Amino acid sequence: MSKTITHELTYDAPVEAVTAMLADPAFREEVCAYQRFTKYDVTIDVEGETKKVKIDQWQPTQGMPSFAKKIVGEETNIVQEETWTSPTRGDITVTIPGKPGQMSGTASIAESGVGTVETVSLTVKVNIPLVGGKLEGLIADLLLKALKAENKVGRDYLSR
Repeated sequence: MSKTITHELTYDAPVEAVTAMLADPAFREEVCAYQRFTKYDVTIDVEGETKKVKIDQWQPTQGMPSFAKKIVGEETNIVQEETWTSPTRGDITVTIPGKPGQMSGTASIAESGVGTVETVSLTVKVNIPLVGGKLEGLIADLLLKALKAENKVGRDYLSR
């Protein structure tokens, strides 16, 4: 079983400004700080048209249901990797090292009216009998909150 989410992040800025923001390590670090990650490391490598983003982040699991804490512990490491093969299209993979689950999908950026829309679509898969579906739903909810946080930080970033 798996759970898929799709979310649109809207920005009052041109496509070029949004793609530049997504390639700025300072923006990615600001998103991590806003979400209160305890540790994070952002790496962005650009080679021609290809941009590789890696965000290695740690966050406490306070407030998670006890069944989830038993699996991930008091703090969890999340590694988000993005490969942008063009300025407006990227593949995303999110893993939790040492844990039986992953998320993968795409991001696309397009002009919309006077602004820009980034559409992120991800599928969450947890390979644990009995509780896998519950964990997929929990992770999907956390992922949606993270995307909303990124959108808020992005709007603030672009307004400066």
